[in-house]
Amino acid sequence: MLRPERARRAPRGRHRWRRRGALALAAVVGASTVAACGVPTVDDQGRAILNWYINPDGQETLTALAEECSTDDYTIQIQLLPTSATDQRTQLARRLAADDATTNLMSLDPVFVPEFANAGWLAPFEGERGEKALEGVLDGAAESVQWNDEVVAAPQWANTQVLWFRKSLAEAAGLDMSQPVTWQEIIEAADAEGGTVGVQANRYEAYVVWINALIQGAGGNILDPDTVEEGRDAKVTLDTDPVREAAKVIEQLTDSDATHDDYTTSNEGTSLGRMWPGEGPGQFMVNWTFVFKNYADAVGQPGGPPDEQALEDLGWARYPRTLPDEPSKPPVGGIVIGVGAFTPDVDQAQEAALCVTSPEAQAQLAVNDGLMPAREGVYDDPELQDAYPSDLLELYSTSIDEGGPRPKSAFYSQISSALQSVWHSPTTVSPERTPEEAQDFVTSILREESLL
Repeated sequence: MLRPERARRAPRGRHRWRRRGALALAAVVGASTVAACGVPTVDDQGRAILNWYINPDGQETLTALAEECSTDDYTIQIQLLPTSATDQRTQLARRLAADDATTNLMSLDPVFVPEFANAGWLAPFEGERGEKALEGVLDGAAESVQWNDEVVAAPQWANTQVLWFRKSLAEAAGLDMSQPVTWQEIIEAADAEGGTVGVQANRYEAYVVWINALIQGAGGNILDPDTVEEGRDAKVTLDTDPVREAAKVIEQLTDSDATHDDYTTSNEGTSLGRMWPGEGPGQFMVNWTFVFKNYADAVGQPGGPPDEQALEDLGWARYPRTLPDEPSKPPVGGIVIGVGAFTPDVDQAQEAALCVTSPEAQAQLAVNDGLMPAREGVYDDPELQDAYPSDLLELYSTSIDEGGPRPKSAFYSQISSALQSVWHSPTTVSPERTPEEAQDFVTSILREESLL
């Protein structure tokens, strides 16, 4: 692997590299002033204000980065978006649809990049800036910020899902976790041993993440990859054998005794609490990279491992296969930084975006918050190597590099909502019926023949 790239800091005296605690407080105060006064464009020192709309993950680190990347010419002020990806998209889309000049930097879920870029809401990173945004970035993350041969955002952190499990549960079931395992195997193992399988099956975006991974793991796609960027003319490929295989997995879990009590409303957070239940052997669970740090920081606390020995029983492996002879396609997510197209000074905003996505910034997010780097070389950072087991870092980077993205469509939000409409509740999913219904409904939504 490559040695880590180091952050290229601004000329001496420009960026304010200060102590994190004091700076975080200053940024919060600044954000409060903005909220109270509307959205000013210049601060009390005459510097331009760049508003950075962030999602709730890693707030303290992001606030510190905003301060560190502010300069004598501009100050980056944090504005907090809602928790859900759907609500984040809605709030940003409303501002940009109104040509809002104060939406300068945005933390975007990669699935919304095509929609925003297609609408002309993102200022492309051109020339050297585009090259710098993609320097050393893993393939899965790099692909997510390119639209019509332009770099329209800078990857900040990458996310992927892996299979988390209790080693003792897998051993009792006779599973060799050093080898690929299938969904069928882990459901049967959990069912036989009194354990559970944790998934995200509420009616929200994460449920589509699961459905998409199951379909791609069987060799299929929601949209034909050759037509996926053709907007409303894209070919829907849901009434197919890979989609029926995906539905079989959901049906098998539904029919087993391995579901959680909150199966139909389960999410990333509720899934966590079943690894060390009061009774029972624990679970297999698919979930994002934050899980390891979450459990490591929760030893002896409610929902966490009772002690360090219990934490040693936590295992991880590549995302389960849908079919025995087909490699899994781990979900790929994360956050990219876009610059609003109506920003008065795009150069300053993109300079700021490149600073908050630098290798050093990505290392801070990984060590502090469990949000993994989009740049391959950062995985060799000594601080990351101290913070995480080396095989887990290797699993993360491999999963991001070989993972499967959701459809790269300007109409993704509509596609996702249509899928949720047909596939939820998971207790109603049928291999014989659901794929055909989804094919008809998603097609009609894309063609504007039906309403969500």
